[in-house]
Amino acid sequence: MKQMIGAMALLLCISTNSFAQRSNISSDTIHVDGICGQCQKRIVNAAYIKGVKHAEWNVQTKQLIVVYSPKTSLDKIEKSIAHAGHNAGVVKATQEEYKKLPNCCAYKEEVNAHE
Repeated sequence: MKQMIGAMALLLCISTNSFAQRSNISSDTIHVDGICGQCQKRIVNAAYIKGVKHAEWNVQTKQLIVVYSPKTSLDKIEKSIAHAGHNAGVVKATQEEYKKLPNCCAYKEEVNAHE
């Protein structure tokens, strides 16, 4: 009987802890520059850093929906995406990072104007 009560108490603690962690989950939408499906894959992969639960980028709207835990921050997610070569929110990719993108993924107007 004591084992059953102990098991129930443990289950209750785990359930309460899981609920508390879920209440700290954040969701944000970030504008991320890109133009194609290849960009989409790179952006989503870069967004999935530790603590990110879900990332989905829309090619037409250029909006990334990201769901993340307190283990990370919006700033860290944006920096990771910028490091992959895409401007993300307030964080801009460096020229060096941008130049690593394939030519078909060049999203800046001055680059596209010369093609």
